[in-house]
Amino acid sequence: MVASAFLPELWTEILIPVCAVVGIVFSLFQWFIVSQVRVSADLGASSSSGGANNGKNGYGDYLIEEEEGVNDQSVVAKCAEIQTAISEGATSFLFTEYRYVGVFMVIFAAIIFVFLGSVEGFSTENKPCTYDDTKTCKPALATAAFSTIAFILGAVTSVLSGFLGMKIATYANARTTLEARKGVGKAFIVAFRSGAVMGFLLAASGLLVLYITINVFKIYYGEDWEGLFEAITGYGLGGSSMALFGRVGGGIYTKAADVGADLVGKIERNIPEDDPRNPAVIADNVGDNVGDIAGMGSDLFGSYAEASCAALVVASISSFGINHDFTAMCYPLLISSMGILVCLITTLFATDFFEIKAVKEIEPALKNQLIISTVIMTVGIAIVSYVGLPSSFTIFNFGAQKVVKNWQLFLCVCVGLWAGLIIGFVTEYYTSNAYSPVQDVADSCRTGAATNVIFGLALGYKSVIIPIFAIAISIFVSFSFAAMYGVAVAALGMLSTIATGLAIDAYGPISDNAGGIAEMAGMSHRIRERTDALDAAGNTTAAIGKGFAIGSAALVSLALFGAFVSRAGVHTVDVLTPKVIIGLLVGAMLPYWFSAMTMKSVGSAALKMVEEVRRQFNTIPGLMEGTAKPDYATCVKISTDASIKEMIPPGCLVMLTPLIVGFFFGVETLSGVLAGSLVSGVQIAISASNTGGAWDNAKKYIEAGVSEHAKSLGPKGSEPHKAAVIGDTIGDPLKDTSGPSLNILIKLMAVESLVFAPFFATHGGILFKYL
Repeated sequence: MVASAFLPELWTEILIPVCAVVGIVFSLFQWFIVSQVRVSADLGASSSSGGANNGKNGYGDYLIEEEEGVNDQSVVAKCAEIQTAISEGATSFLFTEYRYVGVFMVIFAAIIFVFLGSVEGFSTENKPCTYDDTKTCKPALATAAFSTIAFILGAVTSVLSGFLGMKIATYANARTTLEARKGVGKAFIVAFRSGAVMGFLLAASGLLVLYITINVFKIYYGEDWEGLFEAITGYGLGGSSMALFGRVGGGIYTKAADVGADLVGKIERNIPEDDPRNPAVIADNVGDNVGDIAGMGSDLFGSYAEASCAALVVASISSFGINHDFTAMCYPLLISSMGILVCLITTLFATDFFEIKAVKEIEPALKNQLIISTVIMTVGIAIVSYVGLPSSFTIFNFGAQKVVKNWQLFLCVCVGLWAGLIIGFVTEYYTSNAYSPVQDVADSCRTGAATNVIFGLALGYKSVIIPIFAIAISIFVSFSFAAMYGVAVAALGMLSTIATGLAIDAYGPISDNAGGIAEMAGMSHRIRERTDALDAAGNTTAAIGKGFAIGSAALVSLALFGAFVSRAGVHTVDVLTPKVIIGLLVGAMLPYWFSAMTMKSVGSAALKMVEEVRRQFNTIPGLMEGTAKPDYATCVKISTDASIKEMIPPGCLVMLTPLIVGFFFGVETLSGVLAGSLVSGVQIAISASNTGGAWDNAKKYIEAGVSEHAKSLGPKGSEPHKAAVIGDTIGDPLKDTSGPSLNILIKLMAVESLVFAPFFATHGGILFKYL
């Protein structure tokens, strides 16, 4: 008999939901503090209730600077008006998107039920278990029904994560702008707290829903843990399928508006970014929320759900599942619970323990969040591994059971955690304008847009090297120690600090919106300088967030791939067989096909936007002089219509490929497709995100003109600056549409294959059967 975990089962059942509830309460507390910043013309109320903070970070003092000749009351009222417009635009887009996605969800839920139910001809008889013939397991029809329920739960949680994130961001943007009047530290705190609301709400609700689902399903499944965790995989599929539409739809929306606003506004009309005369400006700000916030939230929720599902599936057929050791079985959930507590402590370092007084302290404060959370989490994982795991146990490894010690599993999680930090910092080095790679790209603008594009592409390709080595080493170490379970918990290690990662990530778009509102409300240039500083730091941290998302997606999809191969009964995937090699080639091509679709979608939507913005400038008298108001609503409608229409083909490509390949060509070819898409998708995703991020920050480097080198390239409107704007515009769909969507492609195809594995193993490969 293998020893059981040190932590009693009852304690596990209490600890996981308690940690999740603590996360939700903490996020509500942060939201309450942000809500104390009033967006109304009542000046006295525009400070937050500072008693509890003893004036720390500027709470309690509301000596608002005198605006330069601007009536203060009117500025606050204008901010409130712009905030309402952005919030309404974002809400109406998401509701439109969710209507379409809801139809898809119902259809796909029916497909899951029919395909999985047909594995045993819709029989309701119990069957012998796959991995232990002496026991009986629940019928395939039950797995079909419960997988469908789990899919719907995952989808709804994912949609809610994105929607709530967007609501919080649109609530906080004007508040950040108003706090910027008091100082950069105050504005930073509001933006960061708002990001934390989203981070903790998402991490905690994802954990809580998954934990409740497992316990409810357990009432029916009883001792059949193999069937129970097989059904739970639907949760990951639901989360990621919604994230795909959120990421692609939101990405097309935001970039169509951004490209349209930049090309006509900055290059043709020579007006500043976020100028209220630009008709696409509201659509651009709405886009930041639906793409970078709602899309990112759903994406990371999907990664988290899938990593948990992959680990649970492998564990259910290992000694944890066979011996019904509930605490050890819940090891992935215990890691996430510890992560919430660690991130809570980490967040306090930024909001309460230290005060930001100058612009140069913003970026280090955000970077320190990553370092602090990683260091504390390492200790947290050691505690969880000691109390939550037996000293020795066995892990299922392609048909055999491999003996693993608890310290080996601790190292697997740590390798993932630290690989995430390395990827984050390498991404920062290649995309921050504080370092030479981006400065070189900015310098190349002297000779025009062509050299800028060449340098930017080269930077993106080069930035792939170290992250790939980090991912490769973490895969080798974790697989050597604990087979595919090791890879799954390494992915969870990378995602264990998801609350902090999301807080940093959501901070970027909130700051970006705050800058836009300051410009549109006609605030002084000093306020705009502060919001620009917040935004520049946010750009880099957004790139770090994307690096995390891509790195974790690589590990998650490999773990799901391992679980799929185990479930489908494939013992080895032989690259030399023609069935596998054709799959590899097609799989490696899919990310290119997908990127082509998404980029062309952004291009065609931007084309319509450019035409509309030009039309308004040419036909509305007094628009350039600022005496007439542009028609913002038409631009918002163009972005909404284009993104809804254009998100469907890429979505279908990803969702239908595993079904078609598995059904017609069988599990071996599907294994090749999954491996091929993983290998090529990760490279393209990293290079696309970093190229786009570098072009964006090269433009900001020239605009800020802080160093002598930057001054020699500027000011705004100079030829190098125009070349930088063109580079930034090309990079927009790369970094915000194609790049981030690719990590969903590789995860989603893997989790879908895992859910449908029994169907493919039974009915798949019909072409080869009859050839």
